[in-house]
Amino acid sequence: MLTVVIGLLSAFFLFASSIKLFGWQKMIFEKQLEFFYSYGLNRQIMALVGTVEMFGAITIWFQGSWLGLLGALALCGTSAGAIFFHLRFDTWKDGIPAMVTLTLSVYVAAMSIYW
Repeated sequence: MLTVVIGLLSAFFLFASSIKLFGWQKMIFEKQLEFFYSYGLNRQIMALVGTVEMFGAITIWFQGSWLGLLGALALCGTSAGAIFFHLRFDTWKDGIPAMVTLTLSVYVAAMSIYW
């Protein structure tokens, strides 16, 4: 079960971070950038978030080490931040994906501690 959750989180965040960093999917990139601007954040912050997401998506595979835990915590942090900004500036429905990823990344972090 843990491997499936890690695979899902990793795939989701590799996709999301690659768009934030490289802008290869124009429609999604522009929508995300619009969100960031509406929050009073800029493109550099979006790139920083993408970097943290990429780090987390890769390092959560290192279960049983401090690196795996750090990756899961990085994903927890970005998901919690996304929830905060969506609830503050948007509707709660915009925060549903972040709520799911927070729940899954907390599970991975907890399993990393008890590994």
